[in-house]
Amino acid sequence: METTPIIPPGVKRCSKMQFTLWMAAATAVLLWGVYAMYLIWYKGLNQTNMNDAYGFALWIWADLAVIALGGGAFFTGFLTYILGKDKLKNIINYAVIIGFICYSSALLILAIDIGQPLRGWFIFWHANEHSMLTEVAFCLSCYFAVLTVEFLPNIFENPKLDKIPFLHHLAHNMHSIMAVFAATGVFLSFFHQGSLGGVSGVLFGRPFSYREGINVWPWTFFLFTWSAAACGPCFTILVTWITEKLTRKKLVKDDVIQLLAKISGWMLATYMIAKIADTIYWAVVTAPGMGFSFMDFYTNNPVYGLWILILEIVICGILPAAILITRKGRENKSLLLLAVVLAVIGVSVNRWVMVLQTLAVPVVPFESWFMYSPSWQEVATTILPVAYGVIVISLAHRYLPVFPQERELNPTN
Repeated sequence: METTPIIPPGVKRCSKMQFTLWMAAATAVLLWGVYAMYLIWYKGLNQTNMNDAYGFALWIWADLAVIALGGGAFFTGFLTYILGKDKLKNIINYAVIIGFICYSSALLILAIDIGQPLRGWFIFWHANEHSMLTEVAFCLSCYFAVLTVEFLPNIFENPKLDKIPFLHHLAHNMHSIMAVFAATGVFLSFFHQGSLGGVSGVLFGRPFSYREGINVWPWTFFLFTWSAAACGPCFTILVTWITEKLTRKKLVKDDVIQLLAKISGWMLATYMIAKIADTIYWAVVTAPGMGFSFMDFYTNNPVYGLWILILEIVICGILPAAILITRKGRENKSLLLLAVVLAVIGVSVNRWVMVLQTLAVPVVPFESWFMYSPSWQEVATTILPVAYGVIVISLAHRYLPVFPQERELNPTN
């Protein structure tokens, strides 16, 4: 184990050789994704398997999924700084870093998707004020700036940087006004998470995802925000558990995890009630009103069968909610891990069906189901953010005081 002047005092890290090998493996995957990204930018979207039916590729599903999973940052910040759940201050740094990774990954994916990233500023300068995606782009960019501000104090607390008086005082003062940034983040997240759901909900020509609602906001607007607030903290718990296993250290006390899991459980339970009500209303009122039966939206093919609805609502919704809202379920570490894994899968499945199944369902009688298989370039660019996240988390854990309870929980360091 190694200690150096740039590693936080009181903790030890793996040797430089082990860390270098770990980072080399992650960098190799990252470079594979960068090469695929280069091909897409240089040769164009013919490197993908998108077609007239699938205008949204695999990476758009990944984009929506990482934004939902990154919701742990804004919701944990809301609980910590706005509702005063002080116990969560022991995990808020990590939640912010995970959110920072998710949102920077989302922006990277969007840069790939538009094909010409140098024209990305057109979104702001030539904004289409009638598009929910414009609101998503504005809120997403602004919230990423907020996350960067929230991440900076943690970077400035690196032992080497902390010796610089200006950075030391800057970090201290930023901590003291962090509630303002947390509140701003909640406001921005409500609209960009919701607008992503709204994009699907307003597709009148796509009855699978079309929803009624309040004024211009379909029910999917609220369900997307709700599900991100419920499942984002579960992703934070899952990544924390993975980090503890890889580092072989206890990093966060159980009572902190228990509190976050309990709140997530009740959020997930209430979300499932709303989701089930929304699904029933859509199945018996909305879809028949548009000339479709419920089973028109499911098929016998292995990708879009009825099983996917059961997976999302029953296995990855009701089951994890039931585990997380009970003390016995949360205190059983195996069940807790199962619940957070299922919740993460559940919100990812929801984004999958709202993006890809929406495009696969035929909307006129003479059409068949549209199938889609991503190219290796799409797979590589979808995995790219994972490698990027591993690198950022590894650097943060090694050089930054991310976990305030680490020294107390590992006294033999």
